[in-house]
Amino acid sequence: MTIEIPETGLPVEEVLPRLVQILEVGNRAVLQAPPGAGKTTTVPLWLLRLTALDGKKIIMLEPRRLAARAAARRMADLLGEEVGETVGYRIRLDTRVGAKTRIEVVTEGILTRMLQEDPDLSEVGALIFDEFHERNLNTDLGLALALQSQEILRDDLRLVVMSATLDTERVADLLGGAPVVQSDGRMFPVETRYFGRFTQKRVEGPTADCLKTILQQEQGDILVFLPGAGEINRTATALKSVVPADTVVLPLYGNLSQQEQDRALFPDREGRRKIVLATDIAETSLTIEGVRVVVDAGLARSPIFDPNSGMSRLETRRVSRASADQRRGRAGRMGPGICYRLWSEAEDRGLLPHAEPEIAVADLAALALELAKWGVTDLQELHWMTPPPDGLMGQARDLLTALGGIDDEGRILPLGLQMVRLPLHPRLAAMVIKAAEIGEQGLACDLAALLSERDFVPRNREFPNSDIRHRLVRMNAARQGRDKDVRIRQIMRNADDLRRRMKAGREPGAVEAVGIVLAFGYPDRIGELRKKSARNYRLSGGRGAVLPENDALQGEPYLVVADLEGRGRDAQIYLAAAITYSDLMDRFEQDIRTETRVFWDDQKEKIIALEERKIGALVLDETRIKSPPADLVAKALCDLVRGKQMRILPWSPASRGLIDRVAFARKHDAKPGGWPDFSDPVLLDSLEDWLMPYLAGKTTLSDLERLDLYEILKGSLSWEQQEALDRFAPAFFEAPTGSRLRLDYSDPDIPVLAVRIQEMFGQAEGPVVADGSIAVSIHLLSPARRPAQITRDLGGFWKNSYTAVKKDLKGQYPKHYWPDDPMVAEPTARAKPRKG
Repeated sequence: MTIEIPETGLPVEEVLPRLVQILEVGNRAVLQAPPGAGKTTTVPLWLLRLTALDGKKIIMLEPRRLAARAAARRMADLLGEEVGETVGYRIRLDTRVGAKTRIEVVTEGILTRMLQEDPDLSEVGALIFDEFHERNLNTDLGLALALQSQEILRDDLRLVVMSATLDTERVADLLGGAPVVQSDGRMFPVETRYFGRFTQKRVEGPTADCLKTILQQEQGDILVFLPGAGEINRTATALKSVVPADTVVLPLYGNLSQQEQDRALFPDREGRRKIVLATDIAETSLTIEGVRVVVDAGLARSPIFDPNSGMSRLETRRVSRASADQRRGRAGRMGPGICYRLWSEAEDRGLLPHAEPEIAVADLAALALELAKWGVTDLQELHWMTPPPDGLMGQARDLLTALGGIDDEGRILPLGLQMVRLPLHPRLAAMVIKAAEIGEQGLACDLAALLSERDFVPRNREFPNSDIRHRLVRMNAARQGRDKDVRIRQIMRNADDLRRRMKAGREPGAVEAVGIVLAFGYPDRIGELRKKSARNYRLSGGRGAVLPENDALQGEPYLVVADLEGRGRDAQIYLAAAITYSDLMDRFEQDIRTETRVFWDDQKEKIIALEERKIGALVLDETRIKSPPADLVAKALCDLVRGKQMRILPWSPASRGLIDRVAFARKHDAKPGGWPDFSDPVLLDSLEDWLMPYLAGKTTLSDLERLDLYEILKGSLSWEQQEALDRFAPAFFEAPTGSRLRLDYSDPDIPVLAVRIQEMFGQAEGPVVADGSIAVSIHLLSPARRPAQITRDLGGFWKNSYTAVKKDLKGQYPKHYWPDDPMVAEPTARAKPRKG
């Protein structure tokens, strides 16, 4: 059947013949068109003209559900049809497609699921990635998989990447030098006014003030961009007393029902003026009819993954330049408009060009699971606009391994194959599947739906309640029709969908089992109450967490934490459930491991050994060991020595002297064979090699103090090295008096001999080392062992300087022997030489 494609007169239609021509002979293209050009609703229709499609479908990926429904509805209207005929859509819990559908608009993970189930997309002729500049995680993944599918399986598959604010050169390079088609569009002029920087902590006050002014001065509907539902609701409350009767205030965000969203998108049935309070959901793809004024708070809220804590947090940030321009463009879709920005011109100049792509900052657990299912263990196999960061991918794979979804090599396991089929975060998917072991899969489905959405219980600082059981009670009431809260009913629809998928029935779960079920998905967030605390917990993943003061769960010995803010020493707990010690021991026996821990106790100044039963980093119980393994004791002592930077060891002049002599030999001995590095950093790093063998049987500080470090270090030299060291860098010099004096090699360039001046009488030359190549610096000392002269030319000293030195020393030490001619005098270590 031939489909007549209507012409809309939208600006992008001028370049669409060129796009169709490119795709008739090639399989990739990039389209750049500004907001309002009409690319979302006209490009898929025009691509139906491609003879290369051979009757196959066109799939268009939209990052947002609201935009997907709106785009499908607009295209169907253009064809004079209902949604589900030629044009349909697939989003979570809502599919409108039929046997005749040629264009499907899909969201988020739908395309990824289609690729996983049918890698060559046998029924698809073209894939369109709309609003690619948003750099949604699933969009990046979908394009990477589609490119590989096209290269290996389907060279006839057409790929089109579209955006309004796009780095076309980078995208074209990613697509192997794909042709770029550019539409100039037709934007009506938009005047930009800066309302000035607001200093209040909350944005709703300045927003309401700005709107009061606009209502008095401007005509037309108003679109307001705010970071989240909380700000939208508070702004709506602030406007109640100032909005005239002929004006209606409407929210627009993702969790609203379709009917509520439609009220915001379409003209008011009673002809009233509209103020639409929206999140960034209205930033792209949508045209809200009648909007002439945009108010932009300049903020957006998105999840940011913290690799240090392994947790995600919602963070409110300043929008990018690209995002601000997109929002501004909403005012120029239907005619000339005005954009009010709630910041200053100086701040405007400091906006970043683009926001970070989600793949660079998000939790990548779901992406890692999809890649494992696709069979990719090496990320370089795929083409990425921005490659997933190694650190985030490493943490994602660690979590999947802990959940049992992949093996240590990154290959998917049977549980992972089940997890990837569910439209849930891997944690929640694992939880739902494993809950069948205890007969609580229905409860797990409710929990998964609850945790997939924002908490519907407002945070109460005076009487906080982070107990998930409280939410489940309300959900059960909603299932029986006793709770009419719209947000809860939406969660229940999601829960019922999961129950149908899992064949889990509709019976409410046992609320007392919530902790066990939650632990299936959050094995790293099992928390034990710290000693002498009612709110602070140590988690099995090694982090700390804290309940709000006066929380309903305060004092619970064990918790499983589902939602927490990852900042600070102890993350703030927002959602958790109690679990008992006996439940942990009974239900998670396979996860409990027994370890022997041997460590140094600073207070008792001795080695302590414990046998611990643990889940992750959490110690459930411990028992003292009287005779711990010798190797673990030695390792604990090594850790002690390393922690104290070796200062705790009994260093002696002989051991330090040996270290200095070896350093001197390393620097000056050019003969083959080499000398070891005895520097402190190297010794510290290699304690296990040179020290640990001598720690057997040692358990106390007094044991360490009896170590002979000179013999230990000397023993690490071969017999040949010891002989060569004594020759090349002797430890002692024998004075003419017979005294054995230690040579100081602490300066590796010039060794030093400190000797009293009388002991060197009669000597024309001082000692030399390094096979006679380096003269020792002689520090000639007074009888009180104070420096009197430094020389490396002993004969020259006697000849040139001795007389002056003798005069000074004879005045200080008149009883000592000060001969006029030291070269013929008898050396002595006494005040006067012995008489024959």
